[in-house]
Amino acid sequence: MPNSPASRLVPFAERLLGGSLPVGLRTWDGVRAGPPDAPTVVLRNRRALRRLLYAPGELGLARAYVSGDLDVEGDLADGFRRIWALTRSGAVRGAALGPREWAEALRIAVGLGVVGPPPKPPAEEARLSGALHSLRRDKSAIAHHYDLGNAFYQLLLDESMAYSSGYWTSDEDGYDLEQAQWDKLELICRKLGLRPGMRLLDVGCGWGSLLVHAAKHHGVHAVGITLSAEQRQHIRGRLVQHDLEERVEVRRQDYRELTDEPFDAVASIEMGEHVGEQNYPEYTRTLFRMLRPTGRLVLQQMSRGAVAPGGGAFIERYIAPDMTMRPLSRTLGHLETAGFEIRDVHALREHYVRTVRAWERTLEANWDDVVALIGEPGARVWRLYLVGGALAFEENRMGVDQILAVRPSEHGLSALPATREWS
Repeated sequence: MPNSPASRLVPFAERLLGGSLPVGLRTWDGVRAGPPDAPTVVLRNRRALRRLLYAPGELGLARAYVSGDLDVEGDLADGFRRIWALTRSGAVRGAALGPREWAEALRIAVGLGVVGPPPKPPAEEARLSGALHSLRRDKSAIAHHYDLGNAFYQLLLDESMAYSSGYWTSDEDGYDLEQAQWDKLELICRKLGLRPGMRLLDVGCGWGSLLVHAAKHHGVHAVGITLSAEQRQHIRGRLVQHDLEERVEVRRQDYRELTDEPFDAVASIEMGEHVGEQNYPEYTRTLFRMLRPTGRLVLQQMSRGAVAPGGGAFIERYIAPDMTMRPLSRTLGHLETAGFEIRDVHALREHYVRTVRAWERTLEANWDDVVALIGEPGARVWRLYLVGGALAFEENRMGVDQILAVRPSEHGLSALPATREWS
């Protein structure tokens, strides 16, 4: 239809991109335009465009999707993949609106009845206050993501409640996420060289997967720290269940508050992303201080290039506010500056693709239960997060690595074997 909203929006978008739209577009009047064999972006009402007018780009799209003003028909991952292909080609960067484009966009908006006050952001968007990475603000940031309720995470994750990349050692039928997480936990314990009676510190212990595994299967005494009240409550229940109350202690504590004697081994599994660039030197110094000489550290952490170190507008507003990811080389530099000797770096990027897609399948299979627990907007946040996250790892826009480091002795000894005995 020549006068439909779609007929006005698509040509404008294609002029900006210098080529065809990678996805279809259906507007609130039911008219569709764009490639017929592609996923279709559905604008359910004018408010979807108003969100984009006030927050062009990723944030406006996320707000429209989370609120339900915008939807996607077809394969959401395929839609993301097509858009990212345009981004890599440079077309999206070249589509920045100048004065002439803004004037045309406003004319179209007025003609479509879109102009109006800015819509209120969805309630799921984080609203933090206080100094960046202060103790109070960090607790609020962690609570935003991790205190959704243990029932939700028990539904999404495997029985171990491991919320980090698994280690997939088999392609056999029947090998699943639970086994991949077991193999990941076992790999960490082997890299740390855990033996009965050793003392382990887990900085950012999540729901206690490593604490329980290391104490139950390797005989260690362990301390775990987390800022999440929900996580601490869950771990305490698990310790009772596994009769580990005398061997494992869990605290609601910030890494900056640690004053313990040095431990035999330290792990920090996908927690360093929450520390922030400014505080990362203190974080690595704390990990070093918490280790006895020749003690080992396993640090598992996501990495990203210089673009969008927080993960982008959607991640920073809805998933992990104040999150910072850095190139792997910069993390290694921080560890070396703190005094560590780097002994091994193990890339797990492809393992995270499989892990996140397993979580995504669980989310979709239990969609009604997820909506009942966290509401439909919350469920839509997680759908975007998991679909986009898997694609980011698949396309090497994000990575994840296990780093094995040691605190050398006074004479420079590492006490590590000359071979990778954990392989």
